[in-house]
Amino acid sequence: MYNARILTANNYEKFESLYEDFRNRAVTEYNFELEPLDFKGFLEAIDKDLIKCIVLFDENEKPEGFLVYTTAISEAIELNIIHCRDKNNLQEGAQELLAKFLDVTQNLRREKIVCYPMLGEQKSLISVIAKLGFKFVGIEVLRFMTQGTSSREIFSRARVVKLPEDYELTRWSDQYFEDAVSVIQESFNDSSDALFDPRFKSMAGTRDIITKIVKDVYAKFLPKATSVLLYEGKPVGFSFMNITGGSIVNIPLVGIKQEHQGKGLSTIMLKHSMDVIFKEIDTYNVPITEINTTTETNNLQALRLYKNLGFLEDYNYPQSYLPLAN
Repeated sequence: MYNARILTANNYEKFESLYEDFRNRAVTEYNFELEPLDFKGFLEAIDKDLIKCIVLFDENEKPEGFLVYTTAISEAIELNIIHCRDKNNLQEGAQELLAKFLDVTQNLRREKIVCYPMLGEQKSLISVIAKLGFKFVGIEVLRFMTQGTSSREIFSRARVVKLPEDYELTRWSDQYFEDAVSVIQESFNDSSDALFDPRFKSMAGTRDIITKIVKDVYAKFLPKATSVLLYEGKPVGFSFMNITGGSIVNIPLVGIKQEHQGKGLSTIMLKHSMDVIFKEIDTYNVPITEINTTTETNNLQALRLYKNLGFLEDYNYPQSYLPLAN
């Protein structure tokens, strides 16, 4: 018999061994790119109300599983992880944890969707959350490993068109902020990304996303490597770059205005950004090990673009979302 309830300071000591069990498995079983917060950092995040944790206790009050979610950095309720100590009890434990989660977020879910990237072992929970009304989008993770693969060679031979007349490339400047909001909002408004991050549906929401990118909320922003495509001096495309852990570069957003699509300009922007990254590696010995990004599994155009530049498909996962409650 299980009892799911919000983690409080009264149970911090009991919870530590379960959290450490998760940390030991986060990279290998849940595809975490970086190690999660240590236990002290995790508790500090709870105390600051940055995250919330629901814990599954057995009949002896021993913590056997937990669920973490946050509402701190988006207009969605972001469900981060569902973990059980015993893999064989993951589905049963997840049902209990999700029931409690849906109960405590009932009012909030009238205003915010729930998004849940089901990384690693969490794929096995598809049938569990589908019954709760969650919808799914397939996400592909692509990586460009800077050493030990053929990616650099492929990049050097990439098919890239010549920059057409009246276009030019430059690096990020804060003067382009509002242009970036407009371009990205137009690019993502009708995309599947907007299903699980509804901020893309409005200018205000997109402004929040861009702000968090350039203000280092998600990761350290790389303005020199963020490419801006200009047409007759006006910004019409953006390729954002940031870095985590000092060694992993991520491409969070690439967008270009519709009337400039279909000309190979996205490839030009990305190559320009990657050239800056490679200069950091080759000239200044910056220890960047990879560049990564994500796209929908059925977005063949984007997949071709990244593969042309040397990216390789690594793994995919279901990005699930729960629409607004009635």
